[in-house]
Amino acid sequence: MAPGASALVLLLLLPPLLPGLSPRATGCPAACRCYSATVECGALRLRVIPPGIPPGTQTLFLQDNNIARLEPGALAPLAALRRLYLHNNSLRALESGAFRAQPRLLELALTGNRLRGLRGGAFTGLAQLRVLYLAGNQLARLLDFTFLHLPRLQELHLQENSIELLEDQALAGLSSLALLDLSRNQLGTISREALQPLASLQVLRLTENPWRCDCALHWLGAWIKEGGQRLLSSRDKKIMCAEPPRLALQSLLDVSHSSLICIPPSVHVQPLELTANLGEDLRVACQASGYPQPLVTWKKVSQPREGQPRAQAQLEGGAPGLGGHAASDTGSGMLFLTNITLAHAGKYECEATNAGGAARVPSAFWSTPSRQQPPPPPPPAPRPVGHAPRPETGSMAFRALGLATQTAIAAAIALLALPALLLTAMICRRRRRRKKARAPPGEGALFVNDYSDGPCTFAQLEELRDERGHEMFVIDRSKPLFSEGPVEAPADRASAEGAVPGLRVPPPVAYEIHC
Repeated sequence: MAPGASALVLLLLLPPLLPGLSPRATGCPAACRCYSATVECGALRLRVIPPGIPPGTQTLFLQDNNIARLEPGALAPLAALRRLYLHNNSLRALESGAFRAQPRLLELALTGNRLRGLRGGAFTGLAQLRVLYLAGNQLARLLDFTFLHLPRLQELHLQENSIELLEDQALAGLSSLALLDLSRNQLGTISREALQPLASLQVLRLTENPWRCDCALHWLGAWIKEGGQRLLSSRDKKIMCAEPPRLALQSLLDVSHSSLICIPPSVHVQPLELTANLGEDLRVACQASGYPQPLVTWKKVSQPREGQPRAQAQLEGGAPGLGGHAASDTGSGMLFLTNITLAHAGKYECEATNAGGAARVPSAFWSTPSRQQPPPPPPPAPRPVGHAPRPETGSMAFRALGLATQTAIAAAIALLALPALLLTAMICRRRRRRKKARAPPGEGALFVNDYSDGPCTFAQLEELRDERGHEMFVIDRSKPLFSEGPVEAPADRASAEGAVPGLRVPPPVAYEIHC
């Protein structure tokens, strides 16, 4: 057979190849285009990463789809991946370790998704990543150590988000970062500590943020003037103040340090102490004022043992920003505790902090055993004059005492009751004598009051005699029961006793007996 005929037979025996596919890409997913080590699956209305992507793929385009979640294991076969483009999808969150199987990844595009937050382990395993696009998402806060696993990252694009808080250690680990874009966010301030890990930084973009020009930005203006301006383009140097109103629309570089001021916080908690029933909900307001608006934090203060630091307890509920067990809010902090138990009772502390300082106010509350109010206690039974209150033999307090203690208490009560009975008998006998012979005006009278502090003994009483020789037992002569001035004698009494009408006579004298 001729050589040309042999070649024609071989071509007829080979299976037909799809347009645009190389012999190495025969496993391309449906509707995607595969060539060399690249797979294009953009704008296909995909909801998940399509199966069947060749394991040797190095560049994967999945942009402009409706992917809302990276399913666990969906990227596991793609260990050779170098570039992954997932921009303009519907991703709301990144699971920890979502890219753990891509140790060779160099570029990751997540622009234009719906990411609201980033977990600390979201980028675990991306030790070789050079460029990360996160622009155009809904990020509000960058927490500490978010990018800790990206030691070789050179570009971080965070523009066009809603970032209002950049924690001091949020950029820790980015020692190789050369470009940081934070423009067009909601940043009001940034700390010197936040930028310290960026030893290789060459380009910094901070424009179009509502900067709050107070004492917390002292360092930024000085840093830019001293050498940080080399990182800023002529456009980026225009860091404009949004507040306070007196500095609005002024450039930070044109504002003097004396104009960058802060007002330390003050805190008011209402109520400071309260009681709640078991199973109820509790709400306590903590009003904080100052400039900038203080960050309010509630803590439960435990009683530390000797040598141990004070611990922070977990709280249930909270105001907006106080959800779950965390307890912080900006401005007015409201503490919510739901379904009160005995464990909730104790001392709490409201703390307000801003760049000007910190202020704390302690608070406390207690819980009662049930929702129902306890019935009012029955009125106490009348006791003889001079008897001291004593526990009933059937009460819990009396039964909790030992036998020897109970015997001692009973003997003491009996010993105390004996002088009281003797004193009462003596008083009654003297009153009967006075009734038989009416005393002339001015005679002293004896009054006995039971103050339930125990009976009086004769040793405690002071025995006196008045001018007519009548005995009087008094303790406190500084508390007469009648007025000290003379009183006018009534007409009928004056005529009966032979006194002149209108004549002022000395008042009767009586004193309280105190023991």
